Amino acid sequence: MPEVVFLHPDLGIGGAERAVIDAALALKSKGHSVHFVTAHHDKSHCFQETKDGTLTVTSVGDWLPRHIFGHAHALCAYIRMIYAAIFLVFFSSLKFDVVFCDQISACIPVLRWSRAKILFYCHFPDMLLTARHTFLKKIYRAPIDWLEEKTTGMADCILVNSQFTAKIFKETFRSLHDVSPTVLYPIPDFSSFNLPSDPIDVDLIPTGTSTVFLSINRYERKKNLGLAISAFAKLKKQLPVSKKIHLIMAGGYDDRVLENKEHYLELNRLAQQLDVKESVTFLRSFTDSQKRMLLNHSTCLLYTPDREHFGIVPIEAMYMKCPVIAVKSGGPLETVVDGDTGYLCEQEPDSFAEAMKKFVDDVSLKDRLGKAGRKRVEEKFSFNAFTKQLNETVHNLLR
Repeated sequence: MPEVVFLHPDLGIGGAERAVIDAALALKSKGHSVHFVTAHHDKSHCFQETKDGTLTVTSVGDWLPRHIFGHAHALCAYIRMIYAAIFLVFFSSLKFDVVFCDQISACIPVLRWSRAKILFYCHFPDMLLTARHTFLKKIYRAPIDWLEEKTTGMADCILVNSQFTAKIFKETFRSLHDVSPTVLYPIPDFSSFNLPSDPIDVDLIPTGTSTVFLSINRYERKKNLGLAISAFAKLKKQLPVSKKIHLIMAGGYDDRVLENKEHYLELNRLAQQLDVKESVTFLRSFTDSQKRMLLNHSTCLLYTPDREHFGIVPIEAMYMKCPVIAVKSGGPLETVVDGDTGYLCEQEPDSFAEAMKKFVDDVSLKDRLGKAGRKRVEEKFSFNAFTKQLNETVHNLLR
């Protein structure tokens, strides 16, 4: 069977990391040999499969800087990924037929020195993820943006995570007009979700709470998490004091990332200003069992990012029969069916609060929409279909 190496910049606990881990599990289930090479892997801050031996990981180049005095994060990330590729091709003893790389394409010219086929998974064009407010920033990003487009086109196969990303790919990489990326939805392995759920944790969900709203996302400003708190505050003002509602803000958090620390404090201050601090629980990172418990016992999920590339969390929530309220843009347009598995709203507190109130007024809504969500995931977003498509892609590459 083919041997596949996954080359990833930072094997933490984000959505991109979950996607490549599930891809590795999918190929491993088909008999492929899989191995991760990454610039950073902290066993105290990673997914279970990368620390319990399910997936083997080699970390190289973590001594290289992540930034230069708080700047040049992209340049440093590119250097770290290129260094990892140099190690893989010229110095490692690993055998590989296919390299699955994602997020940073700058390593592809190095990988082409090997005989392996190169599969690049584009979560979203990196050049669109950074603002260019100053002339110096534009000058700094120009060669990086050029390199991203040029090297992306050097992959033997390009996959994207949604129809939305495929459209953005074509609009952004103008020189790759003859390249048509294939959509491979990053569907998680739901086997862990089938395990028995833990009892309600009263430290997270207070006793007597009638309606529980849940947000799961990294503590990053682009995730628009303030929308969930603002909408919750508006809803709370509309309800009598006897209605006990609660909001749980569960987010990926990394002490090394300054934005995580800053935004966590910003959201706490927002909850204080809106006078809902006592009704909001902030959870920094969480275990798999906590995630199952939260999805199982929450009334619905609030998914706030605008123009999200795909969004794995809504899929996980629907599988757990937890309806989703999401911003009406990007990936959720492909996953959430408005009025059937949840609600698609404008990214405004009033719009979200209106949808949230439906679950307070009608206690049967969670069950009805939850069952429809589970059915949609099983029919449209199965891990078996994801595994089959990825396995065929690898075999077609080698032919």
